[in-house]
Amino acid sequence: MNDKNEIGFEKRVIDTRTTVCSVVVPLYNEQDVIGETYKRLTAVMEGLGIPYEIIFVNDGSRDDTEQLARAICAADGRVKLIDFARNFGHQTAITAGMDAACGQSVVVIDADLQDPPEVIPEMLEKWYQGYDVIYGKRISREGETFFKKFTAKVFYRGLNKMTDVDMPVDTGDFRLIDRKVRNALLEVREHNRYVRGIVSWLGFRTCPVEFERKKRFAGTTKYPLKKMLRLAKDALLSFSFKPLRLVTGTGVFLSCASLIYLIVALILGIAGILGMTGIIFTALCTGLFFVGLLMIFMGIQNEYLARMFDETRGRPLYVIRDRVNFDDYDTEARKRQ
Repeated sequence: MNDKNEIGFEKRVIDTRTTVCSVVVPLYNEQDVIGETYKRLTAVMEGLGIPYEIIFVNDGSRDDTEQLARAICAADGRVKLIDFARNFGHQTAITAGMDAACGQSVVVIDADLQDPPEVIPEMLEKWYQGYDVIYGKRISREGETFFKKFTAKVFYRGLNKMTDVDMPVDTGDFRLIDRKVRNALLEVREHNRYVRGIVSWLGFRTCPVEFERKKRFAGTTKYPLKKMLRLAKDALLSFSFKPLRLVTGTGVFLSCASLIYLIVALILGIAGILGMTGIIFTALCTGLFFVGLLMIFMGIQNEYLARMFDETRGRPLYVIRDRVNFDDYDTEARKRQ
């Protein structure tokens, strides 16, 4: 029996003969930051004195990211590269890195250095204590606009109210997960992915590590408003049926309201209070309003249907053009792409 710590968990037994930690770094047009990212990650991981690997996942970059990543791999065998055939998206890139990771723990961190690599040792310490998921929680967001902070706050809190899954607020994909969590994630192969939501849905023991989010080291954000809205849509539709229930409830309400309106309009018309022109104009505006709502509701339903169709086509989550420094690539991971 392992010794127990102060929180009642059994202390985790670490086998230092194998890779202790795999660090997954998705890349998309990160030529300005990849060198500094590698430098800081290497400094942190070497300071820990444990076997590790860094897995870069090039998500169809259009700049020199791939060439720079290959140069790093050539100079350091502990760094590996998965090169996608095209851009498959940030969440899919994270998934590919996790699929290929062989560490007893897996850290996901973006290349922009807003999430500091120097927090990883604290995450590992929580993992040693027995936690399965250690997520980075932002206590401040340096260099971000009021609009960005406000929408992020509304998104995370609104998502928790709309879903049955308790997702930690003020968090991103920066986290450490245990090997068994990674293995459970391999079983969840849905295409419209929201990885942090899936991790919460799995239900393992979690713990936050607070940190101050810094300004982006260089380059521009890879999550503009359009992509943020798409991520929010993926999160909502993947973990909640409440939009469909809202459609039903609104339909019942509007049916009752329209019936009341017709009765009132008829009475006003008979009483001569509302002329024929006014009745026609009001009816036309009301009709257009209902048609607009109907199209919105049909759109919501079609989103769910499209996702169902997407899952039935059996296409792989991603296509890999090349792998670098993967001498003993996990064949099971290939089967699950």
